[in-house]
Amino acid sequence: MRIIGGQFKGRRFTPKLKKFPTRPTTDFAREALFNILNHHLDWEDCKMLDVFSGTGAHSFEAISRGCTDVTSVEKHRGAAGFIRETSKELGVEEHHKIIQGDAFSFLESCHETYDFIFADPPFDLPTVVTIPNLVFQNNLLTINGLLVLEHSGIHNFSTNPSFKEERNYGTVRFSFFENPEE
Repeated sequence: MRIIGGQFKGRRFTPKLKKFPTRPTTDFAREALFNILNHHLDWEDCKMLDVFSGTGAHSFEAISRGCTDVTSVEKHRGAAGFIRETSKELGVEEHHKIIQGDAFSFLESCHETYDFIFADPPFDLPTVVTIPNLVFQNNLLTINGLLVLEHSGIHNFSTNPSFKEERNYGTVRFSFFENPEE
């Protein structure tokens, strides 16, 4: 894992687990995504939620760019531990809340709102299609808040009323959803 931009640009982190349970987003796709996000978000005033965090790469990318309120949710104990260790190594624990738990349970029970939510569930997870509805039904996005869902090409979210656009980077798709002003 390499941080692409910001204060920690170029820093590399390697999970110590022999068989890491996640599929990390490629540096190419993450860099393209953050180039888009830089035009939509003011990182210093942003509250971010990263569900299905995996290595925490998206959380650390946001923190590196100035985000001071990041919550990472990861079910796998080893992966959550890696995120916690990396956060400590970077000295950003006061800006980074790490929750080891199920992302769907978190989305269903959360009472906070976020300016930016990033979700990178396993591509073969059958309930991927429910994520945007969970976010909007539970009012997890602020007005003009942004949800980005990373998924494979088998899903199409264009009929969702909050869908804005999809960007493709090889086998990776990012679907963007927005919580517009009423």
